[in-house]
Amino acid sequence: MKQYKRVFLIVLDSVGIGAMPDASEYGDAGSNTLAAASKGAGFALPVLGELGLFNIDGVACGEKAAQPQGAYGRMTEASKGKDTTIGHWEISGIISPRPLPTYPNGFPQDVIEEFQRRTGHKVLCNKPYSGTQLLLDCGQEHQKTGALLVYTSADSVFQIAAHEEVIPLTELYRCCEIARDMLRGEHGVGRVIARPFVGTYPNYTRTAGRHDYSLEPPAETMLDALRQQGYDTIGVGKIYDIFAGKGIGKTFKTANNQEGIQKTLELLKEDFSGLAFINLVDFDMVYGHRNNVDGYAQALTAFDKGLAQMLPLLGPDDLLLITADHGCDPATPSTDHSREYTPLVACGPRVKQGANLGTRSTFADIGATVLDCFGVENCTQGQSFLSQISK
Repeated sequence: MKQYKRVFLIVLDSVGIGAMPDASEYGDAGSNTLAAASKGAGFALPVLGELGLFNIDGVACGEKAAQPQGAYGRMTEASKGKDTTIGHWEISGIISPRPLPTYPNGFPQDVIEEFQRRTGHKVLCNKPYSGTQLLLDCGQEHQKTGALLVYTSADSVFQIAAHEEVIPLTELYRCCEIARDMLRGEHGVGRVIARPFVGTYPNYTRTAGRHDYSLEPPAETMLDALRQQGYDTIGVGKIYDIFAGKGIGKTFKTANNQEGIQKTLELLKEDFSGLAFINLVDFDMVYGHRNNVDGYAQALTAFDKGLAQMLPLLGPDDLLLITADHGCDPATPSTDHSREYTPLVACGPRVKQGANLGTRSTFADIGATVLDCFGVENCTQGQSFLSQISK
């Protein structure tokens, strides 16, 4: 089979398509992010619909295409967990048999004491919290005392919020680097996240200065394998952060979905050979975690419009893959991620229209397929489906 020149892999962060069989073990029985968003104002996905999104096994919302223009399937998360890091690692080829540690009662006192000692800052909060609610409840005390706001969520994260006029960005980042150095082994959380904000009570606003400090993937990923063979590996959005830079040749930070879509359009017009790996985070960060059904619906609609601009730019040897890393149902009482199947939509001049992959056993099949596109030996824990979607 002739090799591909470029693969564009877009992760719609948190766009799950229905609860997995073990969802109840995670408190997520009945979650369905796409179905919830489909009830929101302004929801319209004509392009994704024509490609086959609503034809995927188990998807009961939207109108099925009579003759889908793309290939499609349902992806099962084989790893334990439902967070961004584990999800992206699995997409890139690594199945994680153990979930990353979480802290429903806050971090152990010895961890906090060591963090305070090494940073020279006191700590406020230290419990699971909605980030926006945290600012309302603790932002004023933080401004008065200068203590760092340390909190977590249902995910494996150690988050540090600080007002930019109280703790400058450079100092916040230094503290995050200390936390990342500390939190390994037993307390090896997936991400340490800097959460800077500005404003005055009650009108605090998070800034674009967020920065994620991730664990390095524990094994080789499709990114490493591609780079070793001389292919370009381009990260857009928080891809660089998720992989701690490992295997990423070039990176472009984005502040929101629209910037991510725009950068993808620019890359489609560039000449390169390899993978562009894109994360669009607003679905999760701005709408899913805030239970904003209408916002989620409108963000999906905006992506669909961007996708309409992308498709004509695909070259004869290009492949576009669209998937997700977990769910985050905006219609459930929970504001956390949900354990869901994810979609897989594939399109491009060489894709067999209407090819139904059914339900795949792991996200890692995506990584295996990307490597197969370039004739690179499979280092992933997945199986390529390239032959099943190729003309």
